Amino acid sequence: MLAITNAIIYDGKGNRFEDQDLIIENGKFAKLVPASKIPDFYHVIDAQGKVLTPGLIDVHTHLGISEEGVGLEGADYNETSSSVTPSLRAIDGINPMEIGFEDARKSGVTTAQIMPGSANVIGGEMVILKTAGNIVDEMVVKSPSGMKAALGENPKRFHGGKGRMPVTRMGVAAQLREKLIEAQNYLHNEEKERKLDLENLAKVLKKEIPLRVHAHRADDILTALRIKREFDIDMTIEHCTEGHKIAAFIAKHDVKVSVGPTMSTRSKVELKDKGWTTIKTLMDAGIACSLTTDHPVVGIDYLVTSAVHAIRNGLSEQEALQTITLNAAKHLGIEDRVGSIEPGKDADFVIWSGSPFDLLSKAEHVYIEGEEV
Repeated sequence: MLAITNAIIYDGKGNRFEDQDLIIENGKFAKLVPASKIPDFYHVIDAQGKVLTPGLIDVHTHLGISEEGVGLEGADYNETSSSVTPSLRAIDGINPMEIGFEDARKSGVTTAQIMPGSANVIGGEMVILKTAGNIVDEMVVKSPSGMKAALGENPKRFHGGKGRMPVTRMGVAAQLREKLIEAQNYLHNEEKERKLDLENLAKVLKKEIPLRVHAHRADDILTALRIKREFDIDMTIEHCTEGHKIAAFIAKHDVKVSVGPTMSTRSKVELKDKGWTTIKTLMDAGIACSLTTDHPVVGIDYLVTSAVHAIRNGLSEQEALQTITLNAAKHLGIEDRVGSIEPGKDADFVIWSGSPFDLLSKAEHVYIEGEEV
């Protein structure tokens, strides 16, 4: 049993506590109690007036499936042999001992969603992991956690450039529709043989997992929402770079949005209008938003830095914290386990040397399920 005393606690729900001690039992948050009410048999850690937050969550990464400093041998995120690959599972490509996981832990990131890249119209299944461990199967929070799809320039470039469909945005959308229709027919066929690609897509049609769609430009976001309506599926918009241009329309569609990696350069035409005001505009429209680094596009250790930029451009500190804690957990559908300091949730938390939004501060102690990592 563990007790954290003398901490300034931000619970991820917008509350701040200075006169409460945090009790942890069996790897879970148990309760907050008045200071100095700790039984003698607890292991006590004195936070010495430092800030304690929930563990951070990055909702959109290629952590461990794109290995840093390795080159081609570590590039396991894009299966470019075909433009439609729903049979893939990201979990099969992850190296949990890749250095990016260490970077995540050192920067306070305790949970990350990992997914295939955006070369394909349909990329495959995603997985959510805790960032500590050597065995992927023991790190899993949720698998699968979504099906990757991508609109816009990436599928055109990777496949149209090889002389095969899709060459245009129309072709990208057509391939996505065709495969969803094939999966619909598969579901309704009582004498079907097993087909892994269609089994995986059927999970989307049955709303067991969402379709998580890479879409930067406003027109691509509109195409994604059109397909959501046509097939009556759950969906999140990933990146949403030009979402500020159509925020009111997005707000009508009951979708959650990840914004980022805004710290990246304008490496392609779709990023021409990127900016830090996007997330503020979307949240003002009532849209649930999270921030992402899209690691390794931007290193996962810059997740807090991204939140600082969002604060500079209109978010409050509490709103910014939620975009990388509780909002992020809701984006992933795991808010029953992580994202805030509440009884019964996993004891994932960070003790910072100062305010997490002061770039001079660092994550001094990081815990996952009550164990320091």
